[in-house]
Amino acid sequence: MDTNAHTSTSSDADAKSLAVGRRSVLGGAAVLGLGITAFGTTAHAAGAPSRSRNKAGRFQGKSVLITGGTSGIGRAAAKAFALEGAHVGFCGRRTELGRQVEREIRDAGGEATYVEADIRVEDQVRGFVDRVASRYGGIDVAFNNAGIGSGKLPHEMSVEEWDDVQATNARGVFLAIKYEIPHMLKAQRGVIICTSSSAAEQARPNSAAYTASKRAVQGLVKSAALAYGPKGIRVNALLPGTTDTPFVRPPGIPDPDWAKYKQAWGPLNVDGFERMAEAEEIARAVLGLASDDFPYMTGASISVDGGSTAGRRMIQPSRT
Repeated sequence: MDTNAHTSTSSDADAKSLAVGRRSVLGGAAVLGLGITAFGTTAHAAGAPSRSRNKAGRFQGKSVLITGGTSGIGRAAAKAFALEGAHVGFCGRRTELGRQVEREIRDAGGEATYVEADIRVEDQVRGFVDRVASRYGGIDVAFNNAGIGSGKLPHEMSVEEWDDVQATNARGVFLAIKYEIPHMLKAQRGVIICTSSSAAEQARPNSAAYTASKRAVQGLVKSAALAYGPKGIRVNALLPGTTDTPFVRPPGIPDPDWAKYKQAWGPLNVDGFERMAEAEEIARAVLGLASDDFPYMTGASISVDGGSTAGRRMIQPSRT
């Protein structure tokens, strides 16, 4: 849902592809007079400003691992966990952004370690997980968030593009779980949260690769929950709705135009709240699932999408 392309190096990402029907996108853009026709960026957004850490937080002293933590939902989650006392190890491919997030967390009084890693590469995933576990004495919580999007129709995609989406979003989650589980088995406890997407439940014509990869994440979560539940490990999937991050915002759009676009887009696409999510809102859901408040929840897919999959608002054609 980061993601950071494989920051997504996701959620939040991460993360995630803008689940907008063509009529919705074109209709909203027409209302604003914007030339927006496609959303194919794979970056994630910046998190909220840093605040001082809560020394008595829910995750005081716990080790939290995040893939795709350099921007968007992953970045917001890294800051939120650190704010509540966690020791946070996170990865992403973009070193400059990773170092920046690490500094922001430490300047706010938190503890974080950035590791450059590509979620598609097995040795890098193993090295990242082992480094975080070694530095912080194990892994209490893992947020497998790295992911990328795709906005092409099936016949327009190359095999390489299809494979890259699956390798990042599905295989990357598998690799993370593969190397996280041994550390959790040693402790006989742990929580794993994997970023799927509302697109897994509500496909769009140009989301075949993305939707397939996020459905795969849900299947993996269910199987892992059954395999490791008896060992005290909970595994759940988070399904964010469209979130205001660079993952869905095309580059180069001025802030005022983007604000207008969002204002028009929300009522056309989110039946409940009629707006996009903010990365910090999705991060709060992650922390809730990772906390001790849901000790009996495992194998679940939790939608945090503002009601977008609860209904489907159809745009009526204009009458002449």
